[in-house]
Amino acid sequence: MAYISLKDINKIYPNGFHAVHNFNLEIEQGEFIVFVGPSGCGKSTTLRMIAGLEDISKGEFYIDGKLANEMRPRERGVARFSRAMLFIPTSRYMITLRSVFLFRELTTTLLRKE
Repeated sequence: MAYISLKDINKIYPNGFHAVHNFNLEIEQGEFIVFVGPSGCGKSTTLRMIAGLEDISKGEFYIDGKLANEMRPRERGVARFSRAMLFIPTSRYMITLRSVFLFRELTTTLLRKE
């Protein structure tokens, strides 16, 4: 079973805009994944849904085999950040899940400090 699993994930905003269409992905722990695409194709929206910063309109999202659709961001054990063009000018559209996900040990340490 994949560590991160997205099954038919959709994001539809209240105005009817369908930002992410039936997205499927399975990621094993430690895998290196890159999201590449033009502006507006749903990369950031998908990552925000994984991190819990956006609600998933339709579909199922699992972390370590547990349904995570309704988990609060702090319960997911993941984090997200974006890189600015100033730092990596050749990687404008690259966002790596390795950069997005902090392993549970780091997350557990951070949550203990709260």
